[in-house]
Amino acid sequence: MEIRQATPDDVPYLALLFNRYRVFYGKPPDIGAAAQFLNDRLVRHESEIFVAVEGDTIAGFMQLYPLFSSTRMKRLWLLNDLFVSEEYRGQGFSKALIERAKELCRQTGACGFTLETGKDNKIGNQLYQQVGMRLSEGYNAYGWWV
Repeated sequence: MEIRQATPDDVPYLALLFNRYRVFYGKPPDIGAAAQFLNDRLVRHESEIFVAVEGDTIAGFMQLYPLFSSTRMKRLWLLNDLFVSEEYRGQGFSKALIERAKELCRQTGACGFTLETGKDNKIGNQLYQQVGMRLSEGYNAYGWWV
């Protein structure tokens, strides 16, 4: 298993995984738009995308977006996307990707990273606790969507 930064050359296969990730969250499939979205993020340096590679296959990916914490006066990362193909689950790919996110925080002087997942995402919720993440009990998360 290798964890590395994604490149534009990865986009065709990465878009297939990203499409499956979006469908998991109830969005309609659109591989073309997925490829364009990922390519834009990479080319514009708007996110950090890492891939988990087994042999010649991208088994999973993770995408983080840069934020800042005013109270900590440091960079903060948002781990927005994490997905591993079904056939590679349970083999440590997700944990390896999350360890890479921790390394990114250290490399960039960030105070940490944050993420959100559904309360019904039992596997994800178990995983995040296993890798040392803590569920925020002192904050409510609100959103406003157009």
